[in-house]
Amino acid sequence: MQLDRTDIKILELLQTDGRISNIKLAEAVNLSATAVLARVQKLSADGYILGYEAKLNPDLLDKSFVIFVEVLLDKTTPNALDGFSAAVVEYPDIIECHMVSGGFDFLVKIRCENMQAFRKISGQVLWQLPGVKETRSYPVMEVIKESGKIALNSKAGQKKA
Repeated sequence: MQLDRTDIKILELLQTDGRISNIKLAEAVNLSATAVLARVQKLSADGYILGYEAKLNPDLLDKSFVIFVEVLLDKTTPNALDGFSAAVVEYPDIIECHMVSGGFDFLVKIRCENMQAFRKISGQVLWQLPGVKETRSYPVMEVIKESGKIALNSKAGQKKA
């Protein structure tokens, strides 16, 4: 499926407000509610929309402490990488994990209550994950920008030649 301007506008609006009513969405893109519903269903079926979730306030939920951790494994064989990857998904305080290239193997983002909670996670979780050789931790002093939104443009969804 190749996206047109209307599809892109629908995706932009849904990224901003995933709870927008179908009627308001239709008004915003100048289509009927039925046509917009069909497009949203098609965008979902084609995998452009992966799901919907609420953005929660970490301060009110006592999860405002954020730490990035570089993780270096003792070896980078497919089994070692897969073992670490499979294990890390089991821990809810680890909210992101990315395999990266460079001086370390994974970049992990942890959200927890405070430094004391992180020390516990570090000792009881991070260092217990398969193959961990070394970690470097970077507590966040201030969040400047945090967004899960994807910047869309007129070429979004077009197949590369």
